[in-house]
Amino acid sequence: MDKVKYILPILLLSAGISVSAANGNFIGNGAGINLENPLIAVSTPTATKNYLQVNPLDMVNNPSFYLNKYVKVKGKFDKFSTLGLDYKPAMKSSEDFITFLIQRPDVTDHNVPLSELKIFLKRAEAEKHIDLNAGDEIEFAGKVFSTALGDVWLDVEQFNVLTAKPANKDKQEK
Repeated sequence: MDKVKYILPILLLSAGISVSAANGNFIGNGAGINLENPLIAVSTPTATKNYLQVNPLDMVNNPSFYLNKYVKVKGKFDKFSTLGLDYKPAMKSSEDFITFLIQRPDVTDHNVPLSELKIFLKRAEAEKHIDLNAGDEIEFAGKVFSTALGDVWLDVEQFNVLTAKPANKDKQEK
């Protein structure tokens, strides 16, 4: 029984729990173990992501610089698309994702999509914004996960509509 008295503190210390040798009281929990019920995990705070506000043209001009970085982009929505879906080197399944395009900010006299920026949005989120029109202002944030084909491939984690054009009455009546 005396061996248990000495082995238990060693085992607990190796698990990251400090024990007072004098009375056996727990004084710390460095391993994230729930001391009342070890079968229940202790939640640890997640680190907040710092998104770098970027110009989309800067990203497409230097994709490798932005690889594995968290970015935030403002732009004008162009359209939903299937561009880049199911492409094996940067796989995003068409069952789970949809892509969307934004308009090139350097062309103002007509709408030209910025196709060098492959932007992936989960279908469930995209369905909430099915009424977006070309020219609606949006902001999105996520991680650049690939530079396949020399393009930027962005996995969107946050999506916000900043301004939307009023719905067209002709579309509503049909």
